[in-house]
Amino acid sequence: MAIGQSRLLWLPPPAVVALAVLLMWLTAQQAAVWTLHFYGQQLISVLLLLVGLGLMVLAAGALYRANTTVLPFNPGKTCRLVTGGIFRYSRNPIYLGDLLLLLAWAVWLGNALSLLWLPLFIGYMNRVQIGAEERALTARFGAEYLDYCSRVRRWL
Repeated sequence: MAIGQSRLLWLPPPAVVALAVLLMWLTAQQAAVWTLHFYGQQLISVLLLLVGLGLMVLAAGALYRANTTVLPFNPGKTCRLVTGGIFRYSRNPIYLGDLLLLLAWAVWLGNALSLLWLPLFIGYMNRVQIGAEERALTARFGAEYLDYCSRVRRWL
């Protein structure tokens, strides 16, 4: 099943992140009683943001150096299986970076209920985006990709 043919609504990953950011903000606004502030909150948020962006830059650089697509919209255009660099530790470091950006936003907001959107983000990405990418990569690279999957975790 190709991306966009899933029974669930398919949105490009940046749109999913933007939607999660909006929903987290709305949650914080509507459930302000769950908001707390603590020493170092902004620093922790900025550090999480920087680590997330760093993961994304490392992953995009590895894909670029391998002359393969960075865009997840059509995983069938992948021409090389990248398993080195940051991809030795995570099969989806860009999505892990997205998750860290969302965690940074949740910490910045300081609203405990906003954290509930993080497992929903993970579930959606696993089911819709990553599932489609894994099917395409398995079809393209077969046993080589399956071996990689057996050695490296999906997220971390």
